[in-house]
Amino acid sequence: MIAISWKLTIFTLIYLPIVGLIIGRIVKKLRKPALTAQEQFGELTSVLDESIAGVKVVKGYGGEEFFGDRFARINKAYSDVSRKMMYRQQLASPMSEFLGILAAAGLMVAGGLLVVGGSLDASGFLAYIGIFSQVTRPIRQFTDAFANINQGIAAGERVLALLDSKNPITEKPDAIDLTDFKESIEFRNVSFAYEEREVLSNVSFTIRKGETVALVGPSGGGKSTISDLIPRFYDVTAGEILIDGRNIKDYTLASLREKFGMVSQETILFNDTIENNILLGDLNASHEEVVAAAKVANADGFIVDTPEGYNTNIGDRGSKLSGGQRQRLSIARAVLKNPEILILDEATSALDTESEQLVQTALDKLQSGRTSLVIAHRLSTIHNANKIVVIDAGHVAEQGTHDELIAKGGIYAKLIEMQQV
Repeated sequence: MIAISWKLTIFTLIYLPIVGLIIGRIVKKLRKPALTAQEQFGELTSVLDESIAGVKVVKGYGGEEFFGDRFARINKAYSDVSRKMMYRQQLASPMSEFLGILAAAGLMVAGGLLVVGGSLDASGFLAYIGIFSQVTRPIRQFTDAFANINQGIAAGERVLALLDSKNPITEKPDAIDLTDFKESIEFRNVSFAYEEREVLSNVSFTIRKGETVALVGPSGGGKSTISDLIPRFYDVTAGEILIDGRNIKDYTLASLREKFGMVSQETILFNDTIENNILLGDLNASHEEVVAAAKVANADGFIVDTPEGYNTNIGDRGSKLSGGQRQRLSIARAVLKNPEILILDEATSALDTESEQLVQTALDKLQSGRTSLVIAHRLSTIHNANKIVVIDAGHVAEQGTHDELIAKGGIYAKLIEMQQV
């Protein structure tokens, strides 16, 4: 193009950046609505998931219209922002075509003047127009790609923000393995807060090896938080937790958590077979060991009555089982792991009276000679604990044996009296 006419080429080099700037301004505005669209879509799927998972509650409380309206409102917002985004994206291509034709028209005028003036012959001018048309085609393709890239960047930012998020629970570079639990777990002036809300304040008590220590007290006092701090699901905000006289932050996370078996009040099961859910406690266990663990947890009886026994799929979150059956599978998983330290957070809360007695007997056998931290609201299940720690509003209100606390006539004695009534 320079060889044919440097004057026309100067015109082209001045014009094309102007086209690029115009298209760029249109396309860059895609990123914000694209990001908003991704956020709206995330909220939309969240509402859908909650509505389906909690369909019994929704129907039981007549909330179909409420959730339908909520879904429609978010769906409309998502549709509006998507249309706005697609409008701008689709505007880029015809705009580049229009500006390309406008450039060609300008070249026709400028080239025509050069031909009339004799500084450019007609054949060279036609060749120049042909070359120019071939140059603008890939430029328009760049424009379309640029629009797609900006839309992709907006989606990528949300994914990368998740991938790049830092885990607040980190290991020290010189962390050591916790090979054997020998002496005790000690809470020393431990405080903990969720963001600005303080949950625990100056909590101190000791769990010696082989002891069963029970945490009791009013709901919301911080009992479950204490059980989450020991395996380092959260880190304390003040004070320290010691295992065998050493801060738990000095141990590797894998070796620390390997020592614990947990049965929580919120039963977590997976859309898999009964056997695979129990096997999570020990992935190398044999079928016979799985059956033995299920028998200890009083789960074998209902398992063999299912259509495919241990190979029965329990559905999403164990939806095909009753609450008590789900809890017993969770207990069987902990039994199979055979941990040195047990954390039982309302382990029998979902069981009927008969099943509770059977499972409690199994848990008593499992706890024998083992270190246990038991959180319980049914105080009849923990009166034989070596130590009972009463947690009230994030503080240790009192601690001692069942008889000692009854003699004090404090919070524990009042709780016992209320439950007896």
